[in-house]
Amino acid sequence: MKFVRFKIDNIQKLGILNNNDVIEFNCSMIEAIQKPIDKLETLKTYRLQDVTLSVPILPSKIVCVGLNYKDHAKELGMELPDEPIIFIKPPSSVIGHLDNIIYPKYSSQVDYEAELGIVISNEAHYVRSDNAAEYIGGYTVINDVTARDKQRKDIQWTRAKSFDTFAPIGPCIETELDPMNQKISLRLNNILKQNSNTKNMIFDVYELVEFISNVMTLKPGDIIATGTPPGVGPMNVDDTVEAKVEGVGKLKNFLEYQMNIYEK
Repeated sequence: MKFVRFKIDNIQKLGILNNNDVIEFNCSMIEAIQKPIDKLETLKTYRLQDVTLSVPILPSKIVCVGLNYKDHAKELGMELPDEPIIFIKPPSSVIGHLDNIIYPKYSSQVDYEAELGIVISNEAHYVRSDNAAEYIGGYTVINDVTARDKQRKDIQWTRAKSFDTFAPIGPCIETELDPMNQKISLRLNNILKQNSNTKNMIFDVYELVEFISNVMTLKPGDIIATGTPPGVGPMNVDDTVEAKVEGVGKLKNFLEYQMNIYEK
């Protein structure tokens, strides 16, 4: 089941994607990913072409994982890590499907990173990997946009990862997915740049929920970005970038230059 947030007549609503239709439901997104599907109260049906998709969920934090694909480590000539390398993106970096990524005037290299996102449904603290699925409400697509020049310059990655618009998420939350074996790819201006499979993860989604929940409490709606496969590279102003996870969907965004405040 693919859950979405959408706008029609400038009113925010929640719904289920059903081919070319969106079926509105009557509860919050958190409640939707916690409930059995047959418990949802559905309302009006809209045509997909008549609505505007929004960010599917608004997380209190995005916990990201660095170097989590075996083929990416091989590409970089790096040894596999003994434990996940984690960092956080702030909620202010979140944008949705078809929104613009703003290329900061303070950066000279902005890179794409296609990732599978885990959406947390229930508060997770000291969770074990063997029951981690009970805390996962679904999956989404994330582009972990990175100011690579700032990442190379700084000791830690907060600045490089946290510019406004640097966390595109969407287009939906898929509640029925095998996260262990899904194709993941990215196209830049329709040219294939990343192409791998989640089976190449060093730490799988359940191990990540265990590791991170033993560091910090994960709240309903929080997202774990599970790392990116090989082929990471730069984007430029006016580019179109499309990150895709099989079974979830395609997240499409556009690059826009950051205007000086005096130019507005």
